[in-house]
Amino acid sequence: MAPTVLITGASQGIGKATALLFARNGYDLILAARQPDHLETVAAEVQSITGTLPLTISCDVTDPSQVETLVEKALEHYGYIDVLVNNAGIFASGPVEEFCLKDWYQIIDTNLWGYIHTIHTLLPHFLQRGKGTIVNVSSIGGKVPTPYLVPYCTSKFGVTGLTESLNAELKPKGIHVCGIYPNLIKSSLMERAIFRGKDKEDTESRREQLNAVISNPVVEKPEDVANAIWDAVKNQRSEVMVGSANFSQGFYRLFPNLLQWVSRQTLKNKDK
Repeated sequence: MAPTVLITGASQGIGKATALLFARNGYDLILAARQPDHLETVAAEVQSITGTLPLTISCDVTDPSQVETLVEKALEHYGYIDVLVNNAGIFASGPVEEFCLKDWYQIIDTNLWGYIHTIHTLLPHFLQRGKGTIVNVSSIGGKVPTPYLVPYCTSKFGVTGLTESLNAELKPKGIHVCGIYPNLIKSSLMERAIFRGKDKEDTESRREQLNAVISNPVVEKPEDVANAIWDAVKNQRSEVMVGSANFSQGFYRLFPNLLQWVSRQTLKNKDK
C-alpha cells in the first residue's frame, strides 16, 4: 500500500511543487485548496507522472467545518493518511498601525488557525494509528522578528510555537512534527498578499518592492521548499531552514539590532 499525503494550499507554488515531488516518490495524494480549477490543473500534472488522478477537494482551511469534510473524504477514499503538509498562507506588509482588525483576523485565520484546524481534525487518526507526520510550512518570519511585517510575523511565530510544542508532546507517541522555514519564495504569494501604507502611493510602493524581490533570480523557488519538506519527512527532521533562511537566522543571532535596523531602513518607505 502506498503512503498518503494531504497537502493544503496545493493548487500552486509550494503546494504544487510538493505534490509533484511526493507523486514522483510513490505517494498517493490528497490535494486541498480553495480554487478547484487550479487544483484540477495540478491533478492533471500528477496524473501524467503516476498514471492516476489524485484526490482533489476544494477547502478553505479557515473554516473548521470544511476541514472536517476534507479529512472525512480523504479517509473514506484512502482509509488512512500518513503525512499532513500544512502550507496554505498569506503574506502581509506595512506599518502596523495601518492594518485594520479585519486584516489581522484574515492573516492569523489563514496562517495559524488554518494549521490548527487541520491538525485538530487529523490528530485523532494519527494517535489511533500510533504514527503520522505533520509538516508545518512556516517562514523565517517565524524565527526573526521583522519590522513592517508585524501581523505576518505574529502568525508565523505562532506556527513556530505550535510546531515546536507539538513535537515535544507528540514525538514519544510516534508522531513526527516538523517546521519548514523559507525566506521569501519566487511563487504566487503576490496574489493574496496584503499591503498597507500611509497612502496609496506608499501601499503600491510596498507591492512593487516585494514583486522586485521575488523576481530576483537568486530567490529560492517552490521546488526548494518542496525538497526541504521531503527531507523533513524522509529523515524525520524537526526543523529545516531553506537556503538563504540559514543566513538570515545566523545573522540575527549574531547581530539582532543591526538586522532590525537594516530591515527598518529597507521596509519603512514613507513611515517616519
